[in-house]
Amino acid sequence: MKLVLATRNHGKVAELRRILDGIDVIGLDEFPDAPDVPETELTFEGNALLKARAIAAHTGLPSVADDSGLCVDALNGMPGVFSARWSGRHGDDQANLDLLLGQLSDVAPEHRGARFVCVAAIAWPSGEEDAVEGLMDGCVVDAPRGTNGFGYDPIFVAEGESRTTAEMPPDEKDAISHRGKAFRALAELLR
Repeated sequence: MKLVLATRNHGKVAELRRILDGIDVIGLDEFPDAPDVPETELTFEGNALLKARAIAAHTGLPSVADDSGLCVDALNGMPGVFSARWSGRHGDDQANLDLLLGQLSDVAPEHRGARFVCVAAIAWPSGEEDAVEGLMDGCVVDAPRGTNGFGYDPIFVAEGESRTTAEMPPDEKDAISHRGKAFRALAELLR
């Protein structure tokens, strides 16, 4: 089976190829004319389904999309669906980290609870679709650590861990991550 992953984020493509081992996953680089689908919904599921539907319609192939983000308790669940563009510029990881750390600078460690959320959706050219959710609970630390991963990985420590997810080897992160959980659940649906 060939699935189109509705992203141009090379980090996500590599991560999902590891997680969906045995399934032929191709990214949008294989479809240079594929539309950029704006994330206009206010939920992770809404955005994931929006992207999966658009790419399935464009390519004629089953399409997988996800929307994920960091939900911080002290910020009432934000940045949430706005995680990738929290600083105002989509995909500017450093600016997003700096802004979030600035917003939490006066928040005590015991009040820095957070969770990564991922909703993975699949849309078939026939119109069928499904979505699953994965969560990873933890907390936000006060300074970036580690060079693996992307996004908020350098400032997030998963429950039961002392390392940030950016300090973890990819296979260990995949085993506990929100994206890993969501895409393993999606892989079960595909089987």
